[in-house]
Amino acid sequence: MYRERAARSVPGAVLWTRTVTPEGDASRSESPDVLPDGCMDLLWTGGRLFVAGPDTHAHRPGISGATRFAGIRFFPGTAPAVLGVPAHELRDRRVDLADLWPAAQVRRLTERVDVAQDPAAALEAVALDRGAAPPDPVLAHIVTSLGAGRTVAETADSAGLGARSLHRRSLAAFGYGPKTLARVLRLQRALALARGGVPLAETAARAGYADQAHLARDVRELAGVPLTRLV
Repeated sequence: MYRERAARSVPGAVLWTRTVTPEGDASRSESPDVLPDGCMDLLWTGGRLFVAGPDTHAHRPGISGATRFAGIRFFPGTAPAVLGVPAHELRDRRVDLADLWPAAQVRRLTERVDVAQDPAAALEAVALDRGAAPPDPVLAHIVTSLGAGRTVAETADSAGLGARSLHRRSLAAFGYGPKTLARVLRLQRALALARGGVPLAETAARAGYADQAHLARDVRELAGVPLTRLV
């Protein structure tokens, strides 16, 4: 079972929990669990805190037995300030928090989350302690512009950035360049439309693909399965 809610004190963040049983895991579809979305997460599962870096392809976490997860999913571009690590260093990786922060500190934090009645809220408190802040206006503009389907050139111009500056800032904040971020956000637009019942040909046009075949290729490359499977 998966549930999510907006964080109360970390702007743009989402708190989520998931409980997986062996029976539920066996009955899942073949769809991947995690698709690229431009975000990074701080996650907890009993006795462990770790970070999910920005993905460029679908990721299926290994699950063994009944497992409880909680996480805080940061608004795109905001996690590096909390974690103290440029996003590109964590691209397509799952990293123990103790590899990023002092081990003794992580042990104390893990114990705090382990005993919390609401582990997701406890993760939000960890983020606040680390100085979680609203998205940088320039980075938020980049996400909004690319998420709306504007080109990289249009986005750079409207943000007052040159192409190299935009690329450099994108690597540090999002983990990859603006072209990849645009592609990831386009995938998310397409999923939202298709899951809302929009026909696939119309989904392709409205999400910014050349045609339905382009949509199908891009989804398979990023998600590893056809769009119909995800829907």
